[in-house]
Amino acid sequence: MAGNMRNLGFVLKSRPTRETPAGVHNFEMIERSVADPADGQVLVRQIFMSLDPYMRGRMNDGKSYAQPQKLGEIMGGGAVGEVIASRNERFKAGDKVLGSGGWQQFALSDGRDLRKLPAGRLPIEAYLGPAGMPGITAWYGTNKIIGPKPGETFVVSAATGAVGTVVGQLAKLAGARVVGIAGGSDKCRFAEQEMGLDVCVDHRAADFEARFNAAVPDGVDGLFENVGGDPFRLAMRRINPFSRIALCGLVASGYDGTPTALEDMRMVLNARCRIEGFIVSDHMPLWPQAISELSEHILAGRIKWRTSVAEGIEAAPAAFFAMLKGGNFGKQLVRLG
Repeated sequence: MAGNMRNLGFVLKSRPTRETPAGVHNFEMIERSVADPADGQVLVRQIFMSLDPYMRGRMNDGKSYAQPQKLGEIMGGGAVGEVIASRNERFKAGDKVLGSGGWQQFALSDGRDLRKLPAGRLPIEAYLGPAGMPGITAWYGTNKIIGPKPGETFVVSAATGAVGTVVGQLAKLAGARVVGIAGGSDKCRFAEQEMGLDVCVDHRAADFEARFNAAVPDGVDGLFENVGGDPFRLAMRRINPFSRIALCGLVASGYDGTPTALEDMRMVLNARCRIEGFIVSDHMPLWPQAISELSEHILAGRIKWRTSVAEGIEAAPAAFFAMLKGGNFGKQLVRLG
């Protein structure tokens, strides 16, 4: 049956270097026939594929919390789709599933990486965004590391990205005064008018530093850091004693060997603040609780979210690198069909 279908996907062809920074040239599109599932396997037609900043780190061949992406193999990543053939008793044709099929249209799985999705509760793509890994990342860093309190000033960078969108709204639900940082007036308008943030500062503005300082007159009590670079440096200059910092990502620095804002740690010492880097996959036992709470917030309208959707597998590499430069608005997805 499946052998008559063709599967398009992307493999990592080469690794970035300092001389040749990362770009679409590192990927190669391949076409293969779709294999029928063997005993215990499931064949999934992927509908939406996730693009996430952590994927950039896996392109490197260095020590990290995750194994480097292997050259010549399908680029890894999350996706949601529909089971079209199954020889696994846990799944049947028609099931909607979340899996890790990566950058391709069809994926074979032994079922261990698949999770059935509740029928009709949320749009299927929500499980790659606010009710999936990005939302759980936001939930853990906000609730388990920072713990915002009523009246505190809470800052979130990349405030309208997949993670930051959820972070800001969770902090507001906890009663904090929330200051977002985003790139562009449209994103800041969405953060203030739709997400309900108290203020959002455009990091592309010529007077960004002055605007940010004016937005945090009483300093910063909680910081959820997604970006690094100048936003992090400015927030650290305004950090209050005994503040809490969740370090989630450094998308603006570090991937290509450029210095990060962590090079000067005196602010951490002087403020006696708690700074904790975290990887959400280290906390899998908490995922069901997080998904349940996030789903209820989304269904009740307490968490609003957006997606940027690139059309077709062919668009994946360009959309990925545009996302790393802030070209996305909300969660970046690729619609596969």
